[in-house]
Amino acid sequence: MRKEAMITLNDIKEAKKRLTGTVLTTPLVKAPILSKELNTQVYLKEDNLQLTGSFKIRGAFNRLASMDEKTRGKGVVAASAGNHAQGLAYTAQYFGCEATIFMPEATPLTKISGVKSYGADVVLTGENFDEAYATALKFATENNKEFIHPFADDAVIAGQGTIALEILDKLEDMEHIIVPIGGGGLISGIAIAAKTINPNIKITGVVSSGARGMKESFEARMPIDSDSVKTIADGIAVRDVTPKLLDIILEYVDEIVEVNDNETANAILFLLEKHKLMVEGAGAVATAAIMHNKIQIEHEKICAIVSGGNIDVTMLSLIIDKGLVKSFRKMNLIVTLMDKPGALMHLTEVFSQCSTNIVQIDYDRNSVKLEFGEAHVTIALETKGEEHQKLIRENLKQNGYRFKQI
Repeated sequence: MRKEAMITLNDIKEAKKRLTGTVLTTPLVKAPILSKELNTQVYLKEDNLQLTGSFKIRGAFNRLASMDEKTRGKGVVAASAGNHAQGLAYTAQYFGCEATIFMPEATPLTKISGVKSYGADVVLTGENFDEAYATALKFATENNKEFIHPFADDAVIAGQGTIALEILDKLEDMEHIIVPIGGGGLISGIAIAAKTINPNIKITGVVSSGARGMKESFEARMPIDSDSVKTIADGIAVRDVTPKLLDIILEYVDEIVEVNDNETANAILFLLEKHKLMVEGAGAVATAAIMHNKIQIEHEKICAIVSGGNIDVTMLSLIIDKGLVKSFRKMNLIVTLMDKPGALMHLTEVFSQCSTNIVQIDYDRNSVKLEFGEAHVTIALETKGEEHQKLIRENLKQNGYRFKQI
């Protein structure tokens, strides 16, 4: 028999009432390509389209809405890798109270700018969330301000659980929900709500392979903190496992799987290109788990939580560039040619004959790897698939060029 959780379905329903009229009910849409490939019905819960670009506003708003005015008036403090910070900053501005946010030094600029745009004070400190958290907690205690935990807080968890209510309100026969896991607040709220309404619904958590603490703890059935975390999914880069949340996850979650950064990047590119969704790393891991067969799926209605869209444009550019190379739409070459007039023009004529466009070129005659009278041309080409790249390589060989694909 399932133990009664500290957070109940009624708490989550009350949270939904508080959020109504301020926090958006985000779209639940069918993913046609994934549905066809897997011969099932895959849905995306698009909380990347939420106010502040993430689900985190749900928990932050419910927490502040539950506080009395006197406590709010003293100001609130938080530690966050970005999305909780933006949610809390927006909510603090809504209620007219001061907010001080401690963020890891490596937090993407887009998230820092977002927090500042809502009027909050930002302090960058530490290499990861847990180091920022320790500093924030000390500051809150010393200055008599209310600390708002990003995930280990009942009101925050209840707020995040409203996502499950929205899913089941729209599709009451949903059979499987896949949820990103960092600290565990999101999956705890969703799992409590979903399993209380329908005990047979399956809940799968997804961690990044660079932040495996919750998966290892789930398998060992005891908290195991990571020595360090490193992942492009910065929103779930949590080092330490909170025992309270692990207890909820052990009680309500069926399985936890992991995806690596390459799989996450593939999902980001897929969602951008096929679904026109801007999604950050943490927001893409549930979709990545479906795409890369991490989950046993058998003719069921399945929902991936797309939890956030606050991706740094520099990271997005890198992911797009690597994605183009992997999908044979971009080709990078180093070609050796004679350093004499007309040599470069002849090389470009070879590419012209192959109907390929040059997007970047660099000419180097000074490398110590070169013989006298030679030059290296590093060149990036737009290509139309694997066969097109094969044609380019063959033409270069026929024209006597030495080259290396990079």
